[in-house]
Amino acid sequence: MEAGWPRWGFTHTGVSANNITPRFERTVAERLSRTPMLQNQHIMGFGALNPQPYPREFYWEDLDSRTNLMKESGGKQIITLCCAPDWMKGGPEGPTSDSAWDEHLEDAPYPEHFDDFAKLSATVAEKYRDVEYFMVWNEFKGFWKDHSKPADYKGYTEMYNKVYDAVKAVRPDAKIGGPYLGFDSNRTGKSELRGPWGVVNQNALDAFEYWYANKKGADFIVVDGASLTDAHEMLPDEFGALGKFGAVTAWLRERTGDMPIWWSEWYFVPEDGTTWPEPKRLAVQAVSMMEFARSGAATALYWNPQAKEGACQGCMWDPETGAELPTGRLVSDFATWFPADVRLEEVASADPAVRVLAQPERMVMVNTTDREVTTTVDGREVSLDPYEIEWSDR
Repeated sequence: MEAGWPRWGFTHTGVSANNITPRFERTVAERLSRTPMLQNQHIMGFGALNPQPYPREFYWEDLDSRTNLMKESGGKQIITLCCAPDWMKGGPEGPTSDSAWDEHLEDAPYPEHFDDFAKLSATVAEKYRDVEYFMVWNEFKGFWKDHSKPADYKGYTEMYNKVYDAVKAVRPDAKIGGPYLGFDSNRTGKSELRGPWGVVNQNALDAFEYWYANKKGADFIVVDGASLTDAHEMLPDEFGALGKFGAVTAWLRERTGDMPIWWSEWYFVPEDGTTWPEPKRLAVQAVSMMEFARSGAATALYWNPQAKEGACQGCMWDPETGAELPTGRLVSDFATWFPADVRLEEVASADPAVRVLAQPERMVMVNTTDREVTTTVDGREVSLDPYEIEWSDR
């Protein structure tokens, strides 16, 4: 990646700062601009309406609004080329209906419309010429409906190659990545990629291997995943499960000749209704980010779950005031002190319950327990409250 690549950033989702008021947007943009980072937006869904409701008619207002926010806030812009207009996947022409958003957003274009989606992708790349990085599709949506069976990796790869050729034809400078594939895992299985955290689904490895062998080209590799198994298990525990991120990154770097590895999304909280106190959630997030840094991942984009009002656990800014929340501060701190080209130094804690990530000038320590811990780190004694995150000069 380019010098000074921030590594860390986030994806704008259904609600973002541009969906409240102009004043609110300015407040958030000003704060984000203090620590420029990567910002990603999908062309349809996740805060953007159908960009091509008719074959010869485009609608750019929502995508314009999001890219303007990214520029206003000093972000390095990324666009995800997903999802597809209804008429490309068996639906009617025209603006997307409420039921279609709910039922068909994640459908893949029909093969006879792969060329149409490629043309739309090229049109996006031409229109947003100040955007250099493009990710193709999202989690094999529509190409892998049953994860117990093989994905339609041939279909995805055919579409990817058409998108790659179309975008490169109009924007040779554009950087394109795929396959944006979810590396899901289970407690048991037969694949080679395994650890105390579980076993990666062999269907995911097969899909990746096929795409990698048959792609027209790629400037970076895109994947995502959760530290938990598909059954919401944290193996051997919530912190140990995070080792999956480092293991998958290492496997990908080995398979791809050390190409830049992007994590387009990553998850670490059970999605079965479990809730954690905010200090614990933040501690687990911080340790997951340590895994990405140590394993050499080039990029990790946080899926930012914003809301318009009320409590919003995991949000980067307050839905009502725009003030920075602890999650936003955590991401910006990592962007400041652990960009992709930073030199890491090995610093140990006398108590392994305290995880440490260090570079020559700064380090971060995380207490991974629900008790106060006093230990020696980098030659000095430190005391950390339960699940406390502490940043320190060296």
